[in-house]
Amino acid sequence: QVQLVESGGGLVHPGGSLRLSCAASGFTFSSYGMNWYRQAPGKERALVASISSGGSTHYAESVKGRFTISRDNAKNTVYLQMNSLKPDDTAIYYCTAIVAIRRYWGQGTQVTVSS
Repeated sequence: QVQLVESGGGLVHPGGSLRLSCAASGFTFSSYGMNWYRQAPGKERALVASISSGGSTHYAESVKGRFTISRDNAKNTVYLQMNSLKPDDTAIYYCTAIVAIRRYWGQGTQVTVSS
């Protein structure tokens, strides 16, 4: 059974940093790309970053240069390092994986950036 569990969210001041983690199980993690999405109140869900099975990365323009996605296949975990956080980064962050014909979602972790 595919399972994705995010952690690491919290409350930070503008300019601060957080590292999100997503622990994956139920599939051959190293063979699949992984993604981070976020959804802010009143806004549509948006792709933040992705990493392929081979390690290639892609970032939304709004986070480029501030966020870094990485993976540790030995730990079946994908990370999102978030630096120079802004209030507009406030959202629930989700990790996802497409396995077979379905996109699987974690439960999400709340990130709040506020003074």
